[in-house]
Amino acid sequence: MATDYDAPRRDEADLGEDSLEELKARRVDNQSGSVDVDEVDLAEAFELPGGDLADEELTVKVVPMQADEFRCSRCFLVHHRSQLAGERNGEPICRECA
Repeated sequence: MATDYDAPRRDEADLGEDSLEELKARRVDNQSGSVDVDEVDLAEAFELPGGDLADEELTVKVVPMQADEFRCSRCFLVHHRSQLAGERNGEPICRECA
């Protein structure tokens, strides 16, 4: 709210002399007609199309590690031999972790 610093100030005695109607009018002016809306509540109510995956089952075929692959001893991901950077303490390390 903007404040006019050039306006004459009222002392405590003048404040006590305000009429009831003036006080009610000021209170109504200060109150906002809009209601605060929580953005989180709005976001929870919004659903993306195809977003309900509660009834879906994930089916993935697991393939065993191939002869030309290795498991990195740091990130524990399976990589192709071309990604082998070296070995530390006898354990293979991929290029990303090296």
